[in-house]
Amino acid sequence: MKRISAPRRTASLSAQLVDSLRSHIESGGWPVGTRIPPEQALIEELGVGRSTLREAIGALVHLGLLEPRAGDGTYVRSSSELQSVMVRRASSAQRDNVLELRTVLEEYASGTAALRRSESQLRQLRELLADADAACAGEDTPAATSVDALFHRAVVRASGNDLLIEVYDYLGTALTSSLGGLPWDAAHAEEHARLHRRLVDAIEAQDQGGARDAAAAIVRLTHDHETSTTRAAEDQ
Repeated sequence: MKRISAPRRTASLSAQLVDSLRSHIESGGWPVGTRIPPEQALIEELGVGRSTLREAIGALVHLGLLEPRAGDGTYVRSSSELQSVMVRRASSAQRDNVLELRTVLEEYASGTAALRRSESQLRQLRELLADADAACAGEDTPAATSVDALFHRAVVRASGNDLLIEVYDYLGTALTSSLGGLPWDAAHAEEHARLHRRLVDAIEAQDQGGARDAAAAIVRLTHDHETSTTRAAEDQ
């Protein structure tokens, strides 16, 4: 198990501990969703005082990386400050604004992926399509949602733009959690799958315009599906 780097003994011990714990979280030492070790265990491992540790943990809670749960310990909420901020911001934004932002990112990334993708990246996209079809056939909505998120991240990575990849990795959770997540009826599910196949076909053919159009259509379909599902539930 990877160990946390203990802070150097200087006057800014608490600040160093914040940096050390933050690096540990960002590197995956404590994965998102897991509970961090108990206070006493951390004190013994790091060789710091209780007040120093609590101050550092409090700072990470304020930054949105950790989340205390009464009676259950402290959990990792996010692996980065930017992701934490964007998740909160997206959850409070108008859904049409989230739709527009997701469209801009995915449309551009898809067009660029069509020009720069490698054969191995194309194979990965085909494999993820097959995984998505299997999840839908088994009516496994959580699995289908997870595979869909992996698919879109793979498209962005195929763009070859390191900065865009980093930004999308931070924003991906916020965007996908703000749009979709509801069960798909048969007609919407088939159209969703068709558009994804169309997107991969365009990327394979290095058709930049076709890839951009397909990506934009996927986001619109997701938004339209969510709107119709929400209205149907309100009418009941």
